[in-house]
Amino acid sequence: MRYLGLDLGSRTLGISLSDATRTIASTYTTIHFNEGDYDSVLRELKKIIKEYDVSKIVLGFPKNMSNTIGDRANICLDFQKKLISNLNIEVVMQDERLSTVEATNYMLEADISRKKRKKKIDSLAANIILQTYLDKERRRINNE
Repeated sequence: MRYLGLDLGSRTLGISLSDATRTIASTYTTIHFNEGDYDSVLRELKKIIKEYDVSKIVLGFPKNMSNTIGDRANICLDFQKKLISNLNIEVVMQDERLSTVEATNYMLEADISRKKRKKKIDSLAANIILQTYLDKERRRINNE
C-alpha cells in the first residue's frame, strides 16, 4: 500500500506517491481544475487511489508563519472533509509552510527553466509534503 501526497492550490493539485514501502516519495502529476471544481479532482483521485492501492492521503496544510490558520488553510480543511466523505480513506494534514519555496529552490539549483518550473512546482511541493510526513512517521516508529 502507498501514500498519496497532495498540495492543493486554487486551480491546481500537485500529487506525489510513496513507494510500496512508504519510504520514498516521488512526484506523480499535477491536476488542473476550475477554481472550486473539486468534483473533477475527486474523480481523478479515485482512479489514482485504485490504481496504486493508496491507503492514506497526506494533504498539505498551509499554516501562516505565525502558526495561525488563514483562508487557504480553511479551504484545505474543507477539502480534507470532502476527501474523507467521498473517498473513504484516511486523510492527515501535514504542515507545508515553505514547501513551495523549497521546491522552487531545488529547481533553481538544478538550473531548470522558468517554463519547466511552472509545470513541476505543484507536484514537487506535494513530494516535499509527503516526504516530510514519511520521514516523521519513520522517526516516530523508530523511537517506539
